[in-house]
Amino acid sequence: MNDKSSISVQCVVGDIAQQSDMDAVVNAANAYLRTGGGVAGAIHRAAGPGLAEEGQSMAPIKPGQAVLTGGHNLPNRWVIHCLGPVYGTDKPEDQLLAECYRNALTLADVHGIERLAFPALSTGAFGYPAEEAAQVCAAILEAILPSLHKVRLIRFVLFDEAARHTLHEALVQRLAIDPAV
Repeated sequence: MNDKSSISVQCVVGDIAQQSDMDAVVNAANAYLRTGGGVAGAIHRAAGPGLAEEGQSMAPIKPGQAVLTGGHNLPNRWVIHCLGPVYGTDKPEDQLLAECYRNALTLADVHGIERLAFPALSTGAFGYPAEEAAQVCAAILEAILPSLHKVRLIRFVLFDEAARHTLHEALVQRLAIDPAV
């Protein structure tokens, strides 16, 4: 059992496809693991066409599911693809969103991935309200961190300062992470 305080959790504003110090990045994927907009578009553009080609045999995935591919031209060895719920359509959306985070972290732990970067899953085109999504994320991290053995650093890479602040506040309340991060 891991002491959750031995896992660092960070919230930053930046580009998820430019996290060169991370072993893996998490893709806010579509069901067919194809190039899309937002996070999926940025990751696929940086990774090159091999990422979509590798993902073809794994697709389609269901909301809450996570699968692992290589990083291709990204500065990361791995990409963990998660299909988040479409808010108001995929039910129960809070459980499906929690499953995304749980499944991605479990997959990382099983594969010995120590450092991974997440976007705010489902909060873009899938319409999940940022504050609700942040609460789901913080709650599942609180629950799963003690069971992780290999993961050492979780970085949330957010689009702008408002998104960073929203998630950071939820994490501070649940995990007592350093408020300066």
